[in-house]
Amino acid sequence: MTSHPDVFFLPAAGGEQRLCLFHAPSSAFQGAPRGKLLYVHPFAEEMNKSRRMAALACRALAEAGHAVLQIDLRGCGDSSADFGDAGWADWQADVRLGLAELDRRVPGAPLWLWGLRAGCLLAAADWGRPVNHLFWQPMTNGKLALQQFLRLKLAAEMASGASKGLMDQMKAELAAGRPVEIAGYRLGPSLAAGLEAAKLAPAGTAGRVEWLEVSTREDATLTPVNEQAVKAWQDAGWSVQAQIVQGPGFWATSEIELAPALIARTVEALS
Repeated sequence: MTSHPDVFFLPAAGGEQRLCLFHAPSSAFQGAPRGKLLYVHPFAEEMNKSRRMAALACRALAEAGHAVLQIDLRGCGDSSADFGDAGWADWQADVRLGLAELDRRVPGAPLWLWGLRAGCLLAAADWGRPVNHLFWQPMTNGKLALQQFLRLKLAAEMASGASKGLMDQMKAELAAGRPVEIAGYRLGPSLAAGLEAAKLAPAGTAGRVEWLEVSTREDATLTPVNEQAVKAWQDAGWSVQAQIVQGPGFWATSEIELAPALIARTVEALS
């Protein structure tokens, strides 16, 4: 029988709290945990679209003998603060907070930072310790990630003809230190600047990278940009395994969709 995760609020700076879910290794698994993972969720609405996939993957990893901690970053989900008040540095601090809690609950065991989409950009940093990376559909460039998010407002305004010059206007507002409203989210200048500057570049002690993408095409291959990114990690001494499996882009579909092959490949890769 699958056990339920431990749901709790983790104290954060300024009297705030971060919602966390801890998935302990299955009691059916004998021995020390195979590994421990901190899940770094994607940006804005992609987090909500991906919740079901993340939950199923956490359950599968726990059944395979891994410990997994999910954390809602500042201003996201049920954690303290508003999305518009969060900054990139706040999210980096939350990752450190999650790592400390994971260490407290699971001393030892190989450590993995598991990112989805823009969560990979946040995870790919030097955390002052050996870390392996599990990348799900990684975004390699934060500037492009920001542009894609800003384009959501362009698409919404296009029908009314109000989109002309809107991209430059939004960038000017952010540069002046003022937030902008996009698809129901208030994006603050600090978060926008941090995302824009982020790159999926190797940092810290070299370890393992499991790079997994999904596609509905059977003959899909990595884009040239992603191939270059993989090579950069390999050149820096990281052991990188990249693979594309069958599945929909669940983080962006209109209805909640699943990619079972991605979960199965993830468990196989880490076990």
